[in-house]
Amino acid sequence: MNLLELSGIDVAYGDLPALRGVDLVVEAGETLSVVGANGAGKTTMLRTISGLLRPRRGEVRFEGERIDRLPCHRVVERGVVHVPEGRKVFGSLAVRENLELGSYTRAAKARRADSLERVFTLFPRLRERMSQAAGTLSGGEQQMLAIGRALMTLPKLLMLDEPSLGLAPLIVKDIFHTIAEINRAGTTVLLVEQNTRQALALSRRGYVVENGSVALVGSSEELLGNEHVRRAYLGL
Repeated sequence: MNLLELSGIDVAYGDLPALRGVDLVVEAGETLSVVGANGAGKTTMLRTISGLLRPRRGEVRFEGERIDRLPCHRVVERGVVHVPEGRKVFGSLAVRENLELGSYTRAAKARRADSLERVFTLFPRLRERMSQAAGTLSGGEQQMLAIGRALMTLPKLLMLDEPSLGLAPLIVKDIFHTIAEINRAGTTVLLVEQNTRQALALSRRGYVVENGSVALVGSSEELLGNEHVRRAYLGL
């Protein structure tokens, strides 16, 4: 079943086109990767799905219903949750306070205690630091916190924008392992990454975005074996 569908999406910043005729499908239960160079339009795609940007043309449908005209908080209430690039934690608030801010919807508030326990099980370091100011955490811990805060919202679709950015290789390995666990537990994941090899290794399918358009679509195995992908994104 298709959980999310983008059809013919055009987005621009003023007169500057950012997305051109983008079609994309995310199937329920999968991890789908969108890869491409910096500036290709990947973040713009997530911001459009989230309701932060309005498409000039095209439709965004979630569970069969249009969401491209909804305000951001209504998109979140539908179950679409976006972890932005750069993590964007509230540095002066404690770890636990950051997490609790994620459970602001009525449904999420009702399950706050269970959600906190789930997050602390996924990220034991956050339990150890629950009273610590988020701004004092390491980059990897802040990424864990950003993902944990998103999980507190009870997402049906978790969208992650460059979760490996600026992190040490061992921390990246842990983050990707946790993303796989989250997906196995039933949350659909849309992963935007410049780390093409690791992103596709985590996914069954992938899209390659170049200059605001979808350049390639295929299984992860097909994309990893594609000569253009190997040259442009894997350095082979």
